[in-house]
Amino acid sequence: MEKLQVELREAGYPDRSAVVSDVAFTVREGEWVGLIGPNGAGKSTTIKAILGLLGKREGTVVFSGPYSYIPEHPVLYEHLTLWEHLELAAAVWELEPEAFRADAERLLARFRLTEVRHHLPGSFSKGMQQKIMLLVAFLQKPDVYIVDEPFIGLDPRAVQDLIELLEEERQRGAGILMSTHVLDTAERLCDTFLLLDKGRLVAQGTMDELRLSSGLPGASLFDCFLKLT
Repeated sequence: MEKLQVELREAGYPDRSAVVSDVAFTVREGEWVGLIGPNGAGKSTTIKAILGLLGKREGTVVFSGPYSYIPEHPVLYEHLTLWEHLELAAAVWELEPEAFRADAERLLARFRLTEVRHHLPGSFSKGMQQKIMLLVAFLQKPDVYIVDEPFIGLDPRAVQDLIELLEEERQRGAGILMSTHVLDTAERLCDTFLLLDKGRLVAQGTMDELRLSSGLPGASLFDCFLKLT
């Protein structure tokens, strides 16, 4: 079952040339898709276009149900505590109170934030602030996760926790679209890949399909990336 269908003819900012053109792909149930490309390739623009955050978008984007977005940079309310951020998300999504509290406690413990639940995010490191975004995203149990450079700022244990939670959600049937520069991790985790370069999709598919496209049998994702972009 397709969880996300994307057909972007053009996307970018008003009064400027399109940053992304002719990008089309799907994210299916239980599929982990890696969005890969050099700096300036259009990865973040593609994600923002999917989310409707750009002033210029031609094409169609269809979600099968709710989604969670984990941005590269935390977006938090300075006057709300960690717990109040979770309560706000639960209210917006109309989560059942008892289930919300149980899930929130579980996530706080997993990311070792229980003791600071009533602290303001201004007192947190960037990594701790990023963990708040993760907690909010995982509360909803959506159909699709859109994750932009998720490993930046996280310590190794938090990275492992994030990977494990995303894998649990994939096993539940959620689709995952993840942009990252950490190619060895992407190769290990992702089922399929989208390679962007200069705003266009230059290759997509499984590792075997990327090796075929690049003419490099047995190559790593890094090798395919260098050849195709």
